[in-house]
Amino acid sequence: MEADELLVRVAGGDQKAFETLYGLVSGPVYGLVRRVVRDRAQSEEVVQEVLLELWRSAARFDPERGSALSWVLTLAHRRAVDRVRSARAAGERERREAARRGGEPAFDQVAEEVEAGLEREWVRRCLDRLTALQRQSVTLAYYDGYTYREVAERLSLPLGTVKTRMRDGLTRLRHCLGGAA
Repeated sequence: MEADELLVRVAGGDQKAFETLYGLVSGPVYGLVRRVVRDRAQSEEVVQEVLLELWRSAARFDPERGSALSWVLTLAHRRAVDRVRSARAAGERERREAARRGGEPAFDQVAEEVEAGLEREWVRRCLDRLTALQRQSVTLAYYDGYTYREVAERLSLPLGTVKTRMRDGLTRLRHCLGGAA
């Protein structure tokens, strides 16, 4: 069943359709949100908010204006950008307050920035341990927000091949990143 049809059924309150749609869109939504927000915990929260909004506002989807996946990814992108803007505004308020007091930004802000940098470096190293084909597939899906089917089309490969690469690559990443958790 296609995402468009599922979304129409979700608008009617079909929970099974939502479960299936969730499985189709959660990966691309997370990849897009993670690319914008960058922080894992914040990204997970945004994805949860997006999927809740998807359940609540499915009736607003208009198949005449585009695909369900495009609509969902637009919701995700807007929510992710809102989160980043909110975080930046909060950071600016903290910096202004610290400057007003004549001090440095709070230590935890600096520690968070360092930790985020270390996490990004760890992920880069783990991605470098994948085969080129696995890394390409994982990057397209989780960082660029493409579905498995879109990755297969972009790489001119059968869908099953892409799914196998993704599964194997994600397994290798999970083992590599296990030391980072």
